Amino acid sequence: MNITTLLKDFAFSQYETACYLTLLNNHPNNGSQLSKLSGIARSRIYDVLRGLIRKGVVFEIEKGKYVPLPFEELKKRLRSQFESNLTILEEKLYALTAETEYEYLLTLRGYEAVMAKAVDIIQTATCELYLRLFANTYERLEKEIERAAARGVGIRLVSMGSIPMIHDYQVIHPFVKSLTQKIGGESIDIVADKSEALSGIFETGRVDTSPIIWTRNRSFVTANRDSVRHDFYHYFLDRIYEHRKVLSPREKTIYEFIKRDD
Repeated sequence: MNITTLLKDFAFSQYETACYLTLLNNHPNNGSQLSKLSGIARSRIYDVLRGLIRKGVVFEIEKGKYVPLPFEELKKRLRSQFESNLTILEEKLYALTAETEYEYLLTLRGYEAVMAKAVDIIQTATCELYLRLFANTYERLEKEIERAAARGVGIRLVSMGSIPMIHDYQVIHPFVKSLTQKIGGESIDIVADKSEALSGIFETGRVDTSPIIWTRNRSFVTANRDSVRHDFYHYFLDRIYEHRKVLSPREKTIYEFIKRDD
């Protein structure tokens, strides 16, 4: 996106943008020179300058000599204007929004869009994150997950493959390879604070078109959280009954925690 397009969002015309940017690099200057440097016709340049003066982003310091508002000041003004407008919009939209108990299930498509929503959920989590992630997805989200843990968010992770065992409540799913073939791809499950979930399967060969569900629907969130919890139990059952292993002290701690954490 170029500068002209960006400034257009703040009510700058194409000519005003060209004039301001030219003046920013060549000031003080007169209208005739600005016309030549900016490519704006001489018959229009003074109208453009008058418009910029009204907006307070160009100043006439002496007869026929113009200077721009410094960019740092323009940036402060645009930020303040944007935040003020956003506050007003927020107030008006809240006033117009009818109360509803309808809880949306929205479909996201595109790997980057899904990752952006995953980051958003992790960043806003305040209490807990139940995660079931394959190694590639975990790698993309690792820093955000670590930041969440550092601010006190409890991480409960079912690792779908080779993921560093760094979290207190973390196990490796016992049947990753067969499960990948069964579901036709790599799943992603993120449940935050018992209130928000992102869940679906990045289908093999269709990663960017696979439908991934994002929702705050209470039933969906609860079911998805329980699904991840049950995979912890799956790990314990596999250890005890398939491999005849005795749970280690760490595994016993995880088991007792997951059992209580309903």
